[in-house]
Amino acid sequence: MELTPHEAAERVAAGDAELIDVREAYEFDAGRIEGSRHVPLTELAEFAQTIDPARPVVFVCRVGGRSAMATDAFRQAGFDAYNLAGGVLAWERSGLPFTGSVADH
Repeated sequence: MELTPHEAAERVAAGDAELIDVREAYEFDAGRIEGSRHVPLTELAEFAQTIDPARPVVFVCRVGGRSAMATDAFRQAGFDAYNLAGGVLAWERSGLPFTGSVADH
């Protein structure tokens, strides 16, 4: 299940979803969506218990591949999980609030 950048932004702004960035630390440090929580994909399993299963969650990475894996795993575990279509590249191209840049990463 995917959300467009604008759909995800609306849900997050309304407090209806948590946005989790699963990219590596160097990617997150270079540029990120304001208000996103950073949990690298490799550490996601150990942090799963800190994610509220009663609240929708939107996973994001650079283009959507890694976050799609996280979304699938969490949906199978019973979470209301979504993948940000096109990742942070699509978010940034959509003109939504973004700190830093993903152009070089």
